[in-house]
Amino acid sequence: MGLIDQWFSKGGWRQTLLQGFNLRAEEAERTFLMFAFYATTSIGLVWLEAITADLFLSEYKAEGLPWIYIASAGIGSGLSFIYSQLQKILPLRRVIVIIALLMAAPLVLFWLGLSAQAIYPLEFWKVSTVGITIFLMRLWVEALNVLNDLNTAITANQLFNIREIKRTYPLISSGILVADVISGFSLGFMIKLVGNLQNMVLLSCVMMAIGAGILFYLSSAYQQAFPDFLRRRSGSEEQASEFSTNRSVQGSLRRYIILLYLFFILSQILFLLIDFRFLGALEEFSTSEGQIAAFLGVFNGILGLFEVAMQWLASSRLIERVGVFFASLLLPGGIGILSAFAISSLAWQEPLVSQWAWTLPLFLILLALKFYDELLHYTLFASVGPVLFQPVPDGVRSHVQAMVRGVAEPWSTGATGIALLTLGWFLGDRQLDILFPVMLVLALVWVAVILLLRAKYVNLLVISADRGQLTRDVDELELRRKLLETLEKPGSEKRKESCIDFLSKVYPKSACELLATRLVDFSPALQRKSLEAMLLYPSAVSLSQVKDLIEQAPSANVLALALRFVWITEEDPDIRRLRVYLKSEVDPVVRGTASSLMMRQGDSTQKAEATNTLRRMLTHKSEKERVMGCRALGEAVYLQALRIYIPNLLQDESLRVRWAILDAIAATHLEEFYPSLLRGLQYKSTREAALKAVVRLHNEALPMLVKLAEDIQKPDIVRLHAWQAIGLIGTPEALDALISHLVMSWGNNRRNILRILLEIPEETGIESTLKQMGRRGVEQFIDQELMFMGQIYAALLDLSPQTMWMREADLLKRALEGLLLDAQERLFLLMQFLYPIGAIKAAAFNLQSASRSNMARGLEILDNTLDIPNKRALLSLLDRNSEEEKLRNLSEIFDDQRSLPSDRLRQLLELRHFLSDWAIACCFHLAKQAHWSLTSEQVISCLRHPKGFVREAVLSYLWMASPRAIQTLLPLLQKDPDRLVTAQVKKMLRELELKRGNSAEVAGNPSTKLLNISS
Repeated sequence: MGLIDQWFSKGGWRQTLLQGFNLRAEEAERTFLMFAFYATTSIGLVWLEAITADLFLSEYKAEGLPWIYIASAGIGSGLSFIYSQLQKILPLRRVIVIIALLMAAPLVLFWLGLSAQAIYPLEFWKVSTVGITIFLMRLWVEALNVLNDLNTAITANQLFNIREIKRTYPLISSGILVADVISGFSLGFMIKLVGNLQNMVLLSCVMMAIGAGILFYLSSAYQQAFPDFLRRRSGSEEQASEFSTNRSVQGSLRRYIILLYLFFILSQILFLLIDFRFLGALEEFSTSEGQIAAFLGVFNGILGLFEVAMQWLASSRLIERVGVFFASLLLPGGIGILSAFAISSLAWQEPLVSQWAWTLPLFLILLALKFYDELLHYTLFASVGPVLFQPVPDGVRSHVQAMVRGVAEPWSTGATGIALLTLGWFLGDRQLDILFPVMLVLALVWVAVILLLRAKYVNLLVISADRGQLTRDVDELELRRKLLETLEKPGSEKRKESCIDFLSKVYPKSACELLATRLVDFSPALQRKSLEAMLLYPSAVSLSQVKDLIEQAPSANVLALALRFVWITEEDPDIRRLRVYLKSEVDPVVRGTASSLMMRQGDSTQKAEATNTLRRMLTHKSEKERVMGCRALGEAVYLQALRIYIPNLLQDESLRVRWAILDAIAATHLEEFYPSLLRGLQYKSTREAALKAVVRLHNEALPMLVKLAEDIQKPDIVRLHAWQAIGLIGTPEALDALISHLVMSWGNNRRNILRILLEIPEETGIESTLKQMGRRGVEQFIDQELMFMGQIYAALLDLSPQTMWMREADLLKRALEGLLLDAQERLFLLMQFLYPIGAIKAAAFNLQSASRSNMARGLEILDNTLDIPNKRALLSLLDRNSEEEKLRNLSEIFDDQRSLPSDRLRQLLELRHFLSDWAIACCFHLAKQAHWSLTSEQVISCLRHPKGFVREAVLSYLWMASPRAIQTLLPLLQKDPDRLVTAQVKKMLRELELKRGNSAEVAGNPSTKLLNISS
């Protein structure tokens, strides 16, 4: 942990500050340094951009900008290719620093080129050198924008895992906005301070070099975050790429991707046209050197203030309130309106009026247009862009995103440059005037593309909802509208059921309002589904629609739900109307529901009548009657007269009845029958129903579930389901119970808890674990596993040479190898708390292969993913190294000396709480066969072990090592709960009776060592 992390970890107002930025103490230093690097480098870049714009317009005028656009078309893809090639010959932590230095290095040459007049007095040489230098500077600015963003994104992805970067990257990315403010307001002063624009180039170089220095410190202080493997294309990547490029995208998805291309291409073209026209206007108004740079500085400073405020305070809230697509429409809509104003200002031009009379309004409109475009482009547009890729399937999403942002946008830049040159050749001076109509038309086309995207977007999301693949990272307003449209239009029942399920999860409190008006038109299955969703949050607003449904005599299941909705929702329901549903000829589903409602809301007479109805149902010969009666019990409140039937129902011959009564116990919170729920977990037939029942109790069930899970005398499968029930409850208290026991557990218990926490939806278990334990806590668990594996490897080395001839030694060796596999499994589970689950699973899958290439691929995935301090040791343990080499690589966290086999066995038993039951038993069998002495504490402790075969192994050892002690212990173990142990005790007692007269011979055996444990 760095100094800044330690400073923030002291608590108090420091923790409050971190919470305000949504950061954790262990992330503070990395986040601050990344922000400092990005902001410092961006300050130099913004200075250079303003200076270059001034020099370029003075030298080449605005007409030269199209050549820059054309030349920069291949810069983005070319630099990305160079970046990837560098990673093949250099470690990544060196590549990022070299790139940062290369960004600054040419600025020294540019400074010399701009000073060529002083060095070379020849006029011809001066003009050619300065002109070429300015042109190259403008191109290099385009390259720097690409390199700066690329270097920052790659470094951040290495320093932070996928969960950390969601919190840290918004703060890091705001470095460019802060740089706009600082560099913008300071540029004019700095120009006066250094004397001219040429020296400002050198000052920009210094700022970017400082940023490179910060990056060098980061890469050195956090070396573990960067892979040692040189980047190469693995087989899995090749397969993914081949899948992405060769898979034919058909139908709606294909059209959607085409619209995505148009969306981003149009945004880039309009951005360039506005920039081109704005710089052209600056050229017309400038009168002296440095004036454009000073103006751009102030403009960027004011713009930066608004961008920071927009990004930190308004962007996310605006998108959440109005939706992704309405937010997207703000940019082209505003451009279109301002372009129309600009066209109007051009129409006001009169030949006899001076140039300033009509260009000043036009310049002000251009100023507003540039400000509006920059403000929304780097805030709202940057935020909505990733969401638009959500409907694209995972298998092709990254490829499509790379093609759109990395290929389509650069080439659209080049195409824009060619178009501007063509317009200049054909239209001459009228080129600038025609740009506004072009911008207006493009803005309108962009609006049309957004509207088409909106329709395709929600169609694809509905398909995702139908497949159960929908995430919450979508535009929920559009999704809600489209889901309702899907319910109203003809379509498959399955899709409509998926829509209702999703509505009940995303908008549960609005389900009544959204579904009630459509109940009459739905099929019985959809009516049932809708009423179940509406009953989660019943509202009186929907009463009339549900009553209309009842009058249509729907199916029994639908009628039962509708009755429950009406009589729960009405303020003063007429319970007498329910009597008609208590008749024996009425379906049991409806009769049971009516009885439970009368018991809940009726008077004493009505409750007695309903109780008699339920009594007849609970004792009826028909299974369906008894099942419906049990379900009605779960919906009732007044059960005093019916409790006497519950014990018999718990032992009913029908499994469905037993399931229903378990659910009723949980629904009515009958505490005296809670032990029956726990017993239900022990039997396979009732385990699922009992699990659902205890989960329904929520926090009320936690104490008894924790007690059951902690009981080492219970079977492992029962304890596992107790932990699973706690995980399914999922409340903060349940998660606290899991996490607190995670710290104290080991072996299968820890593995089970880790799996349960990982399986909790929406990564709630992962986030809660990291919030309570912190990243460092999970890393300490990984270190524990590594040290444990070191102990096992040391034992394998010490025990193998002298004892391999023994069968018991071979059994212990296999048990220890199994412990290594268990520890490796726990390692991969722990890594999933810190890193993308898919990457960790892919690495684990490849490492299980017998192929060396697959293993190398798995190690490379981990090397590019992990950033824990002991990454090198972990990778060594997973590689095909010898046991001696693995121990050497663990030397930093595990220092162990070679020992005698007997000493090593005793040391293993000191770690008995970390060993498996079978490994402990093997230790005693080997000690018996090799005649090795063990300590009294080890023997007594394992004699109390919950597993019978472990106690049996201890008794076998004592029979050899301490006959006197075994004579004292055997009478106490005759009633052992394990049949294996009792049979062994009986056998030993018989042998003792036979050998009672020969005890002196046993005591004189020099190969045994008596243990004084009879006390």
